[in-house]
Amino acid sequence: MTAVKKAYNHMYGKDPYSIPLEDYDVSQPALFESNTMWGFFDRLRKEEPVHYCKDSENGPFWSVTKFNDIMTVEGNPQIYSSEPSIGIADPREELPLKMFIAMDEPKHGVQRKTVQGIVAPSSLAKMEGLIRQRIAEILDTLPVNETFNWVDRVSIELTTQMLATLFDFPFEQRRKLTYWSDVATAVPTPGGLIESDEERESILVNECMATFVGLWNERVNSPPKHDLLSMLAHNEETKHMQPMEFLGNLILLIVGGNDTTRNSLSGGVLALNQFPEEYQKLRNNPGLIPRMVPEIIRWQTPLTFMRRTATCDTVLRDKQIKKGDKVVMWYVSGNRDEEVIDRPYEFIIDRENPRHHLSFGFGIHRCMGNRLAEMQLRVTWEEIMKRFKTIEVVGEPVRNYSPFIKGYSELPVQLRPL
Repeated sequence: MTAVKKAYNHMYGKDPYSIPLEDYDVSQPALFESNTMWGFFDRLRKEEPVHYCKDSENGPFWSVTKFNDIMTVEGNPQIYSSEPSIGIADPREELPLKMFIAMDEPKHGVQRKTVQGIVAPSSLAKMEGLIRQRIAEILDTLPVNETFNWVDRVSIELTTQMLATLFDFPFEQRRKLTYWSDVATAVPTPGGLIESDEERESILVNECMATFVGLWNERVNSPPKHDLLSMLAHNEETKHMQPMEFLGNLILLIVGGNDTTRNSLSGGVLALNQFPEEYQKLRNNPGLIPRMVPEIIRWQTPLTFMRRTATCDTVLRDKQIKKGDKVVMWYVSGNRDEEVIDRPYEFIIDRENPRHHLSFGFGIHRCMGNRLAEMQLRVTWEEIMKRFKTIEVVGEPVRNYSPFIKGYSELPVQLRPL
């Protein structure tokens, strides 16, 4: 780890009980890159489930770490507002992105409704055949008994193809969508994908928004079609969006369509390798796939948190939260809450109630594309089981340096044929 990274990560490599609770900052990226955040969240759930971090890279914030407390915050949007941001950092004045996930009612509901039709049950039913065809094509090009990066060849490729379809984006340029998604969520680090917030803003404005403005102008001057951009361009509530609101909603839809599915596709492979008895259970009964899919999403928790902002003085458990305080709901911790989820650290593909998890959020901001994500994972695993005995992980995964996107850049695997 570089000296710059170390300066931002004083808890990295430490025993959770060697640091006083008042010095905890569970938003440190190195904890997630090293997959060592679990002990810190375990201690918070036991000793201080609503915890005040007095100092972090993005200022002070409250951490909410237990399942039912997170549900309380999610279920009270009048007290816990989504504005001005769902990230721990406040929006920069230089690029005040607006997106409907970071809006309250009524504007949130109006804008969400504009694009929700693309993931309606009837729309998903029409998409399933295309998804199955594409995943079959991807899987049939993979080498057998040779090491390759599952993240790049399968997880990214499938989700990027799906994103290009949802936006009706030029298919041969689809990897731009992955790149912009990664730029939007990356933690700036020297030598990293981006080195500063200014670089992020330049890429998103000069590349992402410029490209989509051209596509928008095409759609707005053409008859309405069933793609996200056309829906936004032809709806009275969204056709007059300001540039930063347009870019914000684009980024939201790109990241939302990319990261949850992409990292769950990789996380499922890793989980089955870490729990080989579950992999055997799956081989014995592929009919368990529909129940395994939500368990993958719980176990992975691809988005670790969402932030709210207190609109008034309030009390959560016994903590006095002040108006304007940042309140961070750690889904990654709630999904390991042993009081609500039986044996939460185990990956169990036939859980009784597998959808009882927080990975999609709860309430008015529950993930719009949750059924699309589940369908992509289900179809992928149905096609995998037709072709391969196992996907064997043959090296350590490389995890994201991010407290927000819990995912992977590399997962070396080898395929074993039936």
